[in-house]
Amino acid sequence: MRTENVIIHFLKFATLSNFPEVLNSAMDNRTRTELEAAAFRRLLAHLREHTEVQNIDLMDLAGFCRNCLSKWYLAAAEEKGLDMDYEQAKEIIYGMPYSEWKKKYQK
Repeated sequence: MRTENVIIHFLKFATLSNFPEVLNSAMDNRTRTELEAAAFRRLLAHLREHTEVQNIDLMDLAGFCRNCLSKWYLAAAEEKGLDMDYEQAKEIIYGMPYSEWKKKYQK
């Protein structure tokens, strides 16, 4: 699946209408956003701890990788009108400059 298709699939899935009705009625938007942000931070921490997992492995198994997350992050920043480029988004996702991560961990 091409990265663009993964992003489109993710964005379609991530719409509020795809969440169970119980979540829509049981919590307010701020709480939902806080929980989603916490889960996202946990995902980033997990990926940073497991540098042995290569992006190609993630793509093969999950259909997305760290670079996809970077692109999604950048798209969200652009939607908010923030000035960010792809390298900055990758640094946020990888926890360091991408070139440094590649030298240290990419096989």
